[in-house]
Amino acid sequence: MARSLTLGHSPDSDDAFMFYGLAKDKIDAEGLKFEHVLRDIQTLNEWAREGKLDTTAISLHAYAYVQDKYALLAHGASVGDQYGPMIVATTPIDPASLEGKRIAIPGKMTTAYLAFLIYMDGRPFEPVNTYFQDIMGKVKSGDVDAGLIIHEGQLTHASEGLHLIVDMGVWWQARTGTPLPLGVNAIRRDLGDDLMRKMSAVMRRSIEYSLSHRDEALEYALTFARDMPRETADKFVGMYVNELTLNLGERGKRGIELLLTEGAQRGIIPPVLQPVTFID
Repeated sequence: MARSLTLGHSPDSDDAFMFYGLAKDKIDAEGLKFEHVLRDIQTLNEWAREGKLDTTAISLHAYAYVQDKYALLAHGASVGDQYGPMIVATTPIDPASLEGKRIAIPGKMTTAYLAFLIYMDGRPFEPVNTYFQDIMGKVKSGDVDAGLIIHEGQLTHASEGLHLIVDMGVWWQARTGTPLPLGVNAIRRDLGDDLMRKMSAVMRRSIEYSLSHRDEALEYALTFARDMPRETADKFVGMYVNELTLNLGERGKRGIELLLTEGAQRGIIPPVLQPVTFID
């Protein structure tokens, strides 16, 4: 009988694209059966603190709080290679003027918020916790002075009349020479080394299948694309499912370690054991 395991990911087009091969039985699962549990990333972050799912997408920010329960997979990550979450506003303001402003954020456990805290370097501002799809609306209405946008807003903010103030991925790359890691896949340590590696191999195979069967995987992903035009969804998927998703490599792993280390040094997150455990 197949071993049944839970796999958590967000109901977004990039995650759906990654796990198309598994969801539609397109690959050899080596006798494993994955139950796909779709929840928003905030819920997945909270569940990870309970160790609820066998393997799950989480914000890298959240990993600092679940490192005792989970190891990181060396694949499945959403990584911004010279692009990432963005601060936007209704006018092209000087980034230095963000100090003291009301800024809509997509959640205090998101990696976008961790990166922004590092960017602000202790300068005060008022974070306004906001559902990510509502951030641009809050900025346009004047409820907040600026917004930290993620997901497809990175591609559509200009068409909404908003101005880019800071791109966190560009800033991070210029500062560290590494891509900015955002979401990661984590796996429960108590499953044991053999099962973790077997699961990892199957999940990587799903990503490989989608990348090599892009058109059919994209058609599936479009059902999770929140009414995005196909061209926008295609571009968004390409941003966050790529070679670094298939294998973080030294660049991606170094970016993860730097972000976690700096966050801990600034007292934003708990210290993370180094080196970070990756299951290849």
